[in-house]
Amino acid sequence: MAAEAAANRRIVLRSHVTGFPKESDMGLVATGTAPSRVPEGTAGAVLLKNLYLSCDPYMRGRMSKHEEPSYVPDFVVGEAITGYGVGKVVDSSHPGFKAGDYVWGSTGWEDYSLIKDPSKALFVIRHPELPLSYYTGILGMAGFTAYVGFHEICAPKEGERVFVSAASGAVGQLVGQFAKLMGCYVVGSAGSDDKVKLLKEKFGFDDAFNYKKEKDLNVALKRCFPEGIDVYFENVGGAMLDVVLLNMRVRGRIAACGMISQYNLDLPDPVHNLTAVIVKRLRIEGFVVSDHYGRYREYEETVARYVKEGKIAYVEDVAEGLENAPAALVGLFSGRNVGKQVVVVARE
Repeated sequence: MAAEAAANRRIVLRSHVTGFPKESDMGLVATGTAPSRVPEGTAGAVLLKNLYLSCDPYMRGRMSKHEEPSYVPDFVVGEAITGYGVGKVVDSSHPGFKAGDYVWGSTGWEDYSLIKDPSKALFVIRHPELPLSYYTGILGMAGFTAYVGFHEICAPKEGERVFVSAASGAVGQLVGQFAKLMGCYVVGSAGSDDKVKLLKEKFGFDDAFNYKKEKDLNVALKRCFPEGIDVYFENVGGAMLDVVLLNMRVRGRIAACGMISQYNLDLPDPVHNLTAVIVKRLRIEGFVVSDHYGRYREYEETVARYVKEGKIAYVEDVAEGLENAPAALVGLFSGRNVGKQVVVVARE
């Protein structure tokens, strides 16, 4: 008997990208139907109904064609874009997943996705009583990135001075709050006055500044950190990284999480002040969050408790409809979003 089918749409990459991405680099395609069951004879797979999709800066790199492979593969022209998302299991031939489970992890930008190796791609959501969209951010990849980068890579101590760039984004807003929970002094940079206000009034940062209004970033950092910076959580790269190096304290630590200012440049900005790494005995460490997923369940329980106890504030920027996913993703690179950028595909 043929399986019942449901309509399916997907966002595909139309061409590889150079420079700043455009909405027209992606397109919505109707693919006809999706099965309501895992195809017969397909073992160890799940069929997902996608509910929420995550827009993340790292996806920009996947939109280009690279000669050397990266830690995640390039998107394939004509095929569905993939990223992190939240879905509901419609059918499963995998013993670790059952119909009705809510999951988060790697999925397609489409209404329905067949995931053939879910044990490597998906986590079953253990706190469905919280907003499911939180698993695109605070309880998913972005939140765990903030936690790993700050607590494990930066190794902070109570009372230290912490600077966070792109501080109102999905990762930055949480890094600042984790630092405050530890008793650190925290300053963030953002790209608008409204975002600066959000950092100070909503997320509890001790201070913040609009980098677009600062004539001299070095002066801004010395104003906020007259005694220097112990910990820098790096999200932007370029000129900000260069001037931060001058303002680090001896034996300071830098967690290199992202460099969003560099992703769309043909020729990356130079960094001039690397001798500070030697003179100040700095440690700079890049990291990829997937290397740390063995500790995710510990994180989920800790931060779910923080959310329930009101210890952490969280802001989402929600785009409605799969058709609006390209605009939401492109908006990340002009700072259009306020908080975590989420795309709603379906609410159930």
